[in-house]
Amino acid sequence: MVIIVFESERGISPGFYGGKMYYLIREALTPCKEEDIRTGKEQYVAVLNSEEWKQESGRFDMGIDMEMDTEHLRETKAIVNMDSLTGTFCRPELTRDKAFHGSFSFALDEKGVVLVDDSGYAGQLVRKISRTKKWRMPSLERFLYDLLETAIAGDLPLLEQMEKQLNGIEDEIMAGDITGYPVEMNDIRGDLLDLRVHYEQLIDLGQEFQENENEFFREENLRYFHMFTERAIRLQEMVSGQREYVVQLRDLLQAQLEVKQNTIMTLLTVITTIFLPLTLIAGWYGMNFHNMPELEWKYGYPAIIIISALIFAGCLAWFRKKKWM
Repeated sequence: MVIIVFESERGISPGFYGGKMYYLIREALTPCKEEDIRTGKEQYVAVLNSEEWKQESGRFDMGIDMEMDTEHLRETKAIVNMDSLTGTFCRPELTRDKAFHGSFSFALDEKGVVLVDDSGYAGQLVRKISRTKKWRMPSLERFLYDLLETAIAGDLPLLEQMEKQLNGIEDEIMAGDITGYPVEMNDIRGDLLDLRVHYEQLIDLGQEFQENENEFFREENLRYFHMFTERAIRLQEMVSGQREYVVQLRDLLQAQLEVKQNTIMTLLTVITTIFLPLTLIAGWYGMNFHNMPELEWKYGYPAIIIISALIFAGCLAWFRKKKWM
């Protein structure tokens, strides 16, 4: 038995989605009545809301040692019980994609799956699987694999979109269009950190399913969980690569800012150096001592102007020759 409790932070009140949904796991998910899942002949999927689950949980005979936490879910994990496998699944809330967030609790044995859903998300996933999936060898393991795969189906396009945004930021940095640290880099960096933790937990979840400690799964079907684990590993590697990319962009941005600062400081130094002798001349002749010969010379003023202009032009030519300007 697998019980999965989905919750979402999309403003939908608990219990808004009513109505029970029952499916038998055949070549495709086949709608059925409640009594059809009690026969034990076929594995099944049921979708209930939390109130319906509270009222009918005893009828599923799960054998859970500890009460499941269906609220305030913060991580993805699996816990082995005496007669069940319980745990939680939690997708992080990203800055760039609020719809990415979603969470559920689960309990598992060999009989079937019960999804306890207040948000409509679990029902949406099951309906999508029932419309799009056909199985040559139907099984509970294959359904769980498709459920998890459907839940992360949008992750790869999201990561590709992040990478395109990082490429755009790099182009702006190289073009010198950025004067400060881009806010988008902080958002992406935080999202990538959340995703890295998320995929690490997904890998642990897949490995726990693959371990099959309670022997709920058939040995030949454990490959599905291996496939999912490999998928999560590839996504984690993409996230790790993008996090390194962010670090490189941060170093590149810092280098570009330092180059701009050095250019400004060089220009200020050159200007100060050019006007230093002119300041000396102005200070020297500004003393106006009585016996200074140039004070009485009729060409003294134009001579000082010419000398100052020559000093300015000479310094400017020298600095350009040295490529300091």
